[in-house]
Amino acid sequence: MTGDVIVRPMAAGDLPDATRIFRTAFGTFLGVPDVAQFRLDLGTIGTRFATDPGTALVAERDGRIIGSVFGMDWGSQFVVGPLTVDPDCWKQGVARALTAEILSVARRRSPALVSLFTFPQSASHLRLYGSFGFVPMFLTPVMEKAAGDAATPFAARLHSRLAPPEQAAALDLSRHLTDASFPGLDLRRQIQALETQRLGETILLDGADGLAGVALCHIGRGTEAGEGALFVKFAAVRPGAGADFERLLDAIESLAAERRVQRIVAGVNTGRRDAYRRMLGRGFRAMLVGVAMHSPDTAGTLRPDLYIIDDWR
Repeated sequence: MTGDVIVRPMAAGDLPDATRIFRTAFGTFLGVPDVAQFRLDLGTIGTRFATDPGTALVAERDGRIIGSVFGMDWGSQFVVGPLTVDPDCWKQGVARALTAEILSVARRRSPALVSLFTFPQSASHLRLYGSFGFVPMFLTPVMEKAAGDAATPFAARLHSRLAPPEQAAALDLSRHLTDASFPGLDLRRQIQALETQRLGETILLDGADGLAGVALCHIGRGTEAGEGALFVKFAAVRPGAGADFERLLDAIESLAAERRVQRIVAGVNTGRRDAYRRMLGRGFRAMLVGVAMHSPDTAGTLRPDLYIIDDWR
């Protein structure tokens, strides 16, 4: 360790180093034998930067990039992460510097809630985020199940197949839908990123009273899903609408079958009790467990009456 840590906005030229550190850091933490080969199929760093460059930061020392952090602006909720530091620089204050700066970005966006996903078994992670006012909430199992033939025909619309005026209307309807679960919750930026970056599909589930559900799905290599997977980044129906949640899960499984992926990956927080139980009932099983942390200490979307799938990694 020599010079001071400098945290600055990420530039496009930083992406290779940030991606390498992302793989090395998570591979090391998870005990992967060859960290250089860890999840080469993921495009998380590039897609997050392209979606909202203003929420991407890097840490450097003596001109060398040693860490990065991202944020996702979901309107009234700002999600921090992933935050990764070169393992050679762990325990040197880099993560603390990155956390402080990304929270400054969050404050400028003025969300009602800042949230993150971290590892419950890591005392150092809990201490770091706790020192910034984050409170541990419920566990978030990241779940998966094998994709197979669809049990039911695909019974929803895809945002990508709509004409531009219909796409604009669907974006507005999605905002009204998510607002019912948490005032101001807005996934329009993420839906547009799926479209413009060709990362996957957004499912639009219709009901008797209009849009009943939405699911943002990354599909395949180079996205946040990875090779052979459909990853549900976010999905929601209206509060209390368990039957619509089942219909939305049907549509997700049908899309996975249509795209011939091998598995479906989806994170659901256990604070949403019935949503979690319903996914277990369909054969989803935990592959990784995190804990949700909030600042301030409010429930946000972690309520038993809500049917939301989301992954804050």
